[in-house]
Amino acid sequence: MTEDTAAETVSITELPLEKVLCHPNPAPRTTPLKLEEQSTQSHPTSLVEDLKIEGILKACKAQDFGALVTYAVSKYGFVSDNIRRHAWPILLGSHGLRGSPDDVAEASTWRLLPEHRDERQVALDVDRSFIFYPRNPSTSELDRRKKELSDLITEVLRRQPYLCYFQGYHDICQVLLLVLGHDDAGLAVTRLSVLRIRDYMLPSLSPALAHLQLLPGLLHTVDRRLYTHLSQTQPFFALAATLTLYAHEIQEYGEIARLFDVLLAREAVFSIYLFAEASSGRFRPERIVLMRKEELFEIPPDEPEMLHSVLCKLPKPLDLEELISQAVALFERHPPESLRSWRGISRFSTLKTARSAEQAAKQTLDEGAQCFQQHADQLRRQTMRKQVYNQLWRYRGPIGTAGLAICIGLVSWWLRSSPSIKPGVLHDGGFQHFLRKLGSFWIGHGRR
Repeated sequence: MTEDTAAETVSITELPLEKVLCHPNPAPRTTPLKLEEQSTQSHPTSLVEDLKIEGILKACKAQDFGALVTYAVSKYGFVSDNIRRHAWPILLGSHGLRGSPDDVAEASTWRLLPEHRDERQVALDVDRSFIFYPRNPSTSELDRRKKELSDLITEVLRRQPYLCYFQGYHDICQVLLLVLGHDDAGLAVTRLSVLRIRDYMLPSLSPALAHLQLLPGLLHTVDRRLYTHLSQTQPFFALAATLTLYAHEIQEYGEIARLFDVLLAREAVFSIYLFAEASSGRFRPERIVLMRKEELFEIPPDEPEMLHSVLCKLPKPLDLEELISQAVALFERHPPESLRSWRGISRFSTLKTARSAEQAAKQTLDEGAQCFQQHADQLRRQTMRKQVYNQLWRYRGPIGTAGLAICIGLVSWWLRSSPSIKPGVLHDGGFQHFLRKLGSFWIGHGRR
């Protein structure tokens, strides 16, 4: 018996984690897979992977977050949905929060809550759900799943009415529903929404667009030639993938479930690193993205529409394991704090309020709601400031340069000291009258 063969016969507690994750001589599994495992495992498991499963379950029992993160980014992640049902709630901080008699009694009270303003759009999107997976469902099964998905999203929105629904949110919820089941998906989706993807559920899309501005900086660190070539193209091509955690782009259930292992285990900004790595041409071993990279160089840099059409589609086939491995390495070499565009991310953003998945898992929904409100207020002030500056610019002639600077300072102070003012007030006659009077005052007195 060789050393490698002998290692397969010992307990998981006798093997170091790195040996379990990267064993040189895996033996095929002899027992058949359960039906739910077959849906997410496209490869035969080995004795070493059985040991890995044992290790994941042990980490779940001990709630060893660091070990779960290591398993999530290792090859094949959490292996099957059976294991994900244990691991994902821990990663999201929803583990053990449901099950008391009071929780059971309150489970359906959300139906009595006021209707959320976005429920009509939810109904339209749910009707278009479950297109790619599960495969070949019966009509009754499909109707049941759509009803569960509708209830799941509606409950989350009614219990957190401040959240704004976005198209593609149903794709994310669909994955968690299929993996966790309806009973456990509710809290998981709630915590994901409030503490991980909160920036996408604000009244404005600008925070999501701010996330995308990290992408050019990352591409600059990986391939400066490609960065220069794409410099005239805004990184909006990554919006659909990152906004939906790739659930709208990846059509294979096993692949999206496996990718969620990583996305739930890593910090919120990691999805940007995945897209940067996929776009950089460093993808190996099949060089599919590198071939795509050469295709990009054939498109003139002053044709951003054509570049956008190529970049917004993920390469197929997609080698997830290689992509994940390269994205992890990219993150370690160039953490977000090293990027200049990181300064443009709000301090209330999920990218900064929880710099690790473990930190997010420990946060409360109230803390997330508070950050949401602070971020929303900040966005409102930014919108008002932009509108004010546009109005002041119209009066730049009579007011003069010095007067314009003073007016901007006064208005900035006014916005900071008046948090209850809404952007719509800028279109009222009163504010227009205020600007005219201010201009008249400066013309008559300030420029003497």
